[in-house]
Amino acid sequence: MLSTAIIVFREVFEIVLIVGIVIAATRSVPRRWMAVGMGFGLGIFGSLLVAFFTGEISEFAEGFGQEYFNAGILFTAAAFIGWTLIWMKRHAREMKAHFTRVGEAVAEGRLPYISISIVIALAILREGAEISLFLSGQYFSHVATVAELAAGSFIGVAGGSFVGALLYFGLIRISPRAFLQITSWLLALVVAGMIVQGVGSLTAAGAFESLSFTLWDTSWLLSEDNLAGRSLKALIGYTAQPSAIQLIAFVSTLVFLAIALKIAGRPVQKPQPLVSAE
Repeated sequence: MLSTAIIVFREVFEIVLIVGIVIAATRSVPRRWMAVGMGFGLGIFGSLLVAFFTGEISEFAEGFGQEYFNAGILFTAAAFIGWTLIWMKRHAREMKAHFTRVGEAVAEGRLPYISISIVIALAILREGAEISLFLSGQYFSHVATVAELAAGSFIGVAGGSFVGALLYFGLIRISPRAFLQITSWLLALVVAGMIVQGVGSLTAAGAFESLSFTLWDTSWLLSEDNLAGRSLKALIGYTAQPSAIQLIAFVSTLVFLAIALKIAGRPVQKPQPLVSAE
């Protein structure tokens, strides 16, 4: 439930930020709320389609390499979320400027009215697809129950919407950049945990035999069956009896994300104009 709440909170917060930027830039546009509502509807519909087809594929795969399917869903969700983290780190400022320009262009009549709906729909579709893939991976790999996923999703949606709305109306003053940076590292742990769970599914199917031996057993200290153990399993892929390949996967994923985020955060060096000698 904890990892679900973190994922959904982050994605909803990003959606609220994007919608807030567009709304602020289109204050002079009549009936803008109709365009915003249309964008929300299209984005949510697209996200539900992603969830539907993921479920259909799961039913088709049942009994035919289910472990490989579960691993594939987990790896896909982890790759999608990890790529988004790196992309956001690199292009957050450009994205804000882009959405502002789109809103201003609509307000000035240089872009069609439907542009508002398209921008919001695409933003919701991207974030919604991440949420759908993550929830599917957690459910099909039996990491969380439907009730836990529903509760985590509710907390995430409510929290992300509330904090985003407070920020938009100026009732709280926090740096969105610093806030997203903190949640980025939490999501990095979630991504590493999903990779560990995916590797665990492949190991159960007979892969990585030479590295599938158990390193230690901490079930006496923290069982996977109690609330704390289940929460850590969902958040960082905790297992009381990790294999060598799972430890390698966890550490490698965190190292890769740390390096990638560090590189993505570097300022872009603009080429200096050539000065001709006179």
